[in-house]
Amino acid sequence: MKPIAAFLLLAAASVAWSTPAHAQRENRSIGENGREARKASKQYQKASKKAAKKQQKQMKKYQKAQRKAAKRQKRGH
Repeated sequence: MKPIAAFLLLAAASVAWSTPAHAQRENRSIGENGREARKASKQYQKASKKAAKKQQKQMKKYQKAQRKAAKRQKRGH
């Protein structure tokens, strides 16, 4: 479980820290900054949601494998 969790946390961190190059430009109007901030926020939320969903799916898969292994071990195979 630990390697999977560590990998997923690393993947989530890499998504969170990556910023597009166009977001670093200067000399913009106030409205443009606000628009871009909303767009960046939406993209971040979407990426976070996708990473969380992927992590939930992996955890569910891992738990199922653990239950299956325990069941096999209980039978003596």
